Formats: sequence, structure tokens, C-alpha cells
Amino acid sequence: MVVDLYLPGATDSPSPVTMHNASFQINYISETGNHVGKATLPTVATMQSWFFLSQVDVLAPEGTPVLVAFGDSITDGTRSTVNSNNRWPDHVVRRLLAQPTPQSVGVLNAGIAANRLLSEGAFGAGLNALARFDADVLSRSGVTHVLIMEGINDIGNARQNATPTAQDIIAGHKQLVERARSRGLKVIGATLTPFWGANYYTDVGEAKRQAVNDWIRKSGAYGAVVDFDLAMRDPNDPKKLRADFDSCDHLHPNDAGYRAMAAAVDLSVFGAVR
Repeated sequence: MVVDLYLPGATDSPSPVTMHNASFQINYISETGNHVGKATLPTVATMQSWFFLSQVDVLAPEGTPVLVAFGDSITDGTRSTVNSNNRWPDHVVRRLLAQPTPQSVGVLNAGIAANRLLSEGAFGAGLNALARFDADVLSRSGVTHVLIMEGINDIGNARQNATPTAQDIIAGHKQLVERARSRGLKVIGATLTPFWGANYYTDVGEAKRQAVNDWIRKSGAYGAVVDFDLAMRDPNDPKKLRADFDSCDHLHPNDAGYRAMAAAVDLSVFGAVR
């Protein structure tokens, strides 16, 4: 799909230009003028950000399951190969289509790089997950399922600070679960992947991550759990990403890592999750 936008006026107004900061997709800026629909675009610059466009709705048969992948940069696909669609939600779609009887499920990626569960992060990180949940999940057309993977940026950016605590993050997850269930959605929790060696790693943060993951796995709050931590961790040192899945920043997976994450998703959840 190609989407052309023509902006007849200046964009340097007081109103902010909406954008998705890290699309990992090449986008093109043309010469001045309306070039919408042209087969060849007179390009003057390229960027890896989407501007203005927030979503694309498509028609699907009634009753088609729709999953929103709700998370941060790891859901957004940070450090995946540009123009290759190697985010883990992309690979979930490929798995669904590769089944002997292809399963029709809409998959919406609502990941935002640097996003946090409880508080606002850096410019471009979007509202915190609690604040954006209505717009990015509950109001999406036809949504039936949500997979939630949030909290590692709250943990990492706190560094040695005691707050937010693991219990604070768990409380945020509980809110998301209840809000989703109140709208009839089926809710899937995802464990937080290892981050030893990342620029904001601390042992304090690792203890929080372990506590949050333990709650996600054992509390029963989620109707199903995808154990991304188990799929991605080094079996000889569980606080680290597996070397062959590490993009080299020790936080974000590489393309193989994102494929492994998708492989950890039990596709039967689209019919059996409460």
C-alpha cells in the first residue's frame, strides 16, 4: 500500500505535526507541488518517520478477530531491518497466513518507541500507556484481542530509584486488563524481555522485571500469557538476551529475535482467550 499526502499550506504552524517517529520504513518527501498519484515521485528527501497518518481501516468479514499489539519499541520493531517488515507482529501475520487453513486475523501494531506504562517519556514517545489505551486500543475498529507488553522503559529509566516499584507497574497492568475486559476484549499478557547490558540496565531494575514477569505468569490476571522472556533469554544467563537474537544494544531484538517472539505466540488464543 502506498499513501500519498499533499499539504497545500505550510507545516510550520503552532499546531504540532503528528508523527510516528520510528517506522523503520522509508518515506519520501517530494518537491513542492501536488504529486499525489504520480508513478514517479520527484523526491528531495527520505525519512523513517510517518507523518499525519495515524491508521488505515480496511474492510473485513464480520466476526474477523482483530488483535492490537500494544507496547513500546520492541513491539514497534526498533532495530529491525528497514523496509523488511520484520517486527514481531508482522511475523505473527505471516504465521497466520502460512497455516494449512490460513487464519484471517487483523493485526494492528500500536507500539511506540520509548513509550512507558505510567509516565511520559522523551519527545515522540507518546502518552503513557494508561492514557493512550482508549485511543490506541479500545476505539480501534473491530478490535477483539489485545496483547500488552509494557513496562521495561519505566523500569529502565528509573535506574537505581525505588519508584516506580514492581507493584506500581503491576497496578498499571491491572488497570489495562480491567479496562479491556469491560469492553469485552480478550486480554493477553506478555512478559518483559531481558535487558542486561542496555544503557539503562541496573540490578534494581532487573529485580523489578523479574517480579513483574512472575506476576504476569502466575497471577491469572491475563487470560493467556506469551512468555517472550523465556523465548528470548540466554539459557545460560537469563538476565541477558540470547546473543543470536540481540541487535547489539542488548535491549532490542534483531530480525531473528523478532521472528522468535512471533513463534512464541500461541495462535489458538484467537479462539480461546477469556
